[in-house]
Amino acid sequence: MQKQLVITMTGNDRVGLVEYVTKIILAHQGNVAASRMARLGGEFAMLMMVSIAEEHLTELQTGLNDLRSQGFELAMRPTERGFSKKFAGWHRYQIEVRGADHEGIIHEITRYLAKEGANIETIDTGTEDAPFGGTLLFTMSAKVVAPPNLSLVVVQDALEDIGHKVHVDVSVEPLNE
Repeated sequence: MQKQLVITMTGNDRVGLVEYVTKIILAHQGNVAASRMARLGGEFAMLMMVSIAEEHLTELQTGLNDLRSQGFELAMRPTERGFSKKFAGWHRYQIEVRGADHEGIIHEITRYLAKEGANIETIDTGTEDAPFGGTLLFTMSAKVVAPPNLSLVVVQDALEDIGHKVHVDVSVEPLNE
């Protein structure tokens, strides 16, 4: 029987790290079903959902534990595939945010979403140099699922209002995935 395992790992960035970790997973007949990986400062963070036969699970966990001896922080947690069925019938929205970087942008937007019962599926944020003026430009891209009673127009209006208050541009589009 296949098991699903969420693995998070953080540590000093180095060349070949993803290859090294995925080699361990492959050696134990595991498959990376989904992942997010990024260098944040001098650290590298990996978040993966691994699918593996139950009889290989203990060996994989032992193999990955070797990363701890190399200074990496590691967490493994069983999960179930398809948990998103809980959100069947909910609206899926893509939210894009862009503007001058400052404290509180993520908090204001996610506070509204939480208050309305929307669930964040993915969120990616970053900064980049603005084309003019030498300031930092904040960017955010998020996919959310919202309860059936939370319409696109309501979400768009509310997030545009928040955007005006925190001086960023916010767009919300429906996702048809």
